[in-house]
Amino acid sequence: MSILKIARMGHPILRTRAKAVEAFDDPELIRLVTDMKETMLDAQGRGLAANQVYVPKRVVVYIPPEENENANEGPEEITNIVVLINPEIEPLTDDIENDWEGCLSVPNLRGVVPRITKIRLKAQNLSGEFIDEELSDYHARVVQHECDHLEGILYPMRMQNLETLIFESEISHLSSAGEN
Repeated sequence: MSILKIARMGHPILRTRAKAVEAFDDPELIRLVTDMKETMLDAQGRGLAANQVYVPKRVVVYIPPEENENANEGPEEITNIVVLINPEIEPLTDDIENDWEGCLSVPNLRGVVPRITKIRLKAQNLSGEFIDEELSDYHARVVQHECDHLEGILYPMRMQNLETLIFESEISHLSSAGEN
């Protein structure tokens, strides 16, 4: 197991569409997923796409919303990390919600990003078994964010107002700015 280097905004790998995984019995795929999980937890992230660690494959790992409370306790408390291979998403509504997002490839920044509130996720797990489920709200947001990486899209490219792109250290000023 290894902690992998995370590509940062500006690197060409992050603008590259990832390629489909075809061999599920490949030991390299198993090692990649293991290393991605360890890297995500070490970086205190909530999700990670393979091209963020310089591997242009359609692989995502993420912590589902029900595990987020445990994530604040520490990585040893995370018991369920979801693995998606070759994920595809389909919108199930026209409803859009704007909310804050961050990204390990865009460190120390946050921005308000519009996302569809309900999606259908089709993917495979690490064993090649098919996943077909409906996701909504925060869960749908996380999956859309990670799947965007596989298409070469970073969240600032989805933002409608770049005035909401701020450093994490300045978030506390948002609430006090409205009080003046």
